[in-house]
Amino acid sequence: MTDAGTIDVVVADDEKPALDELVHLLRLDPRIGDVLTATSGAEALRMLSQHRVRIAFLDIHMPGLLGTDLARSLLALAAPPAVVFVTADEARAVEAFELRAADYLLKPVRVERLRQAVDRVIELGGFAVPGDDETLPVTIGSTVRFVRRSEVRWVQAQGDYSRLHTADGGHLVRIPISELETRWEDAGFLRIHRSTLVRAAAVTEARLSGSEPAVVVDAAVLPVSRRLVATVRDALLRVEGAP
Repeated sequence: MTDAGTIDVVVADDEKPALDELVHLLRLDPRIGDVLTATSGAEALRMLSQHRVRIAFLDIHMPGLLGTDLARSLLALAAPPAVVFVTADEARAVEAFELRAADYLLKPVRVERLRQAVDRVIELGGFAVPGDDETLPVTIGSTVRFVRRSEVRWVQAQGDYSRLHTADGGHLVRIPISELETRWEDAGFLRIHRSTLVRAAAVTEARLSGSEPAVVVDAAVLPVSRRLVATVRDALLRVEGAP
């Protein structure tokens, strides 16, 4: 029985040193309550069918039942936990993204990165990211995390890549800005320049008259293409007039 407000978790890994290290790191976090352990996917599934936990930290390569297969199985539970993959396999990030995992940690795990994963689960509030909020896997150093579309303030084109600017910095994804413009148009994103896409609701100031039209998002002053000034003005007025 854990204290009110703490988070019970399960850790599944068939390699005992990795299992023990992750348990040790989790117990350093005062937000963590009971830490259940399993050495196979099948054992973790049985455990999770009997015990309700908030987070399942899963290795991917386990005998019998892969961590990704286990994550799919958890969706059948009445109250599935958030899934955080903890693995040495960098190649499964896209699959984890498709499974709507809360985070993806690469071994060896740093305590700061583990705390960020717990923070993220608390922010999300459950197993899955809401269906209308797209997520994208991004690489940060040697780790992979997921950025929600709702976190993105503006987007900068960088060739065939796009840099997603959020409150905690910029994250590069291998998606052209033209594709993001199409995918995110209905979510309130607006093309203001051939190299810039902004969340209209994130604009705090519009300077659309004069020779150098621009909008301000956070501390960034972003140029607006002169041919798009009228479109941008109309879009921002619609945002201001929204209930």
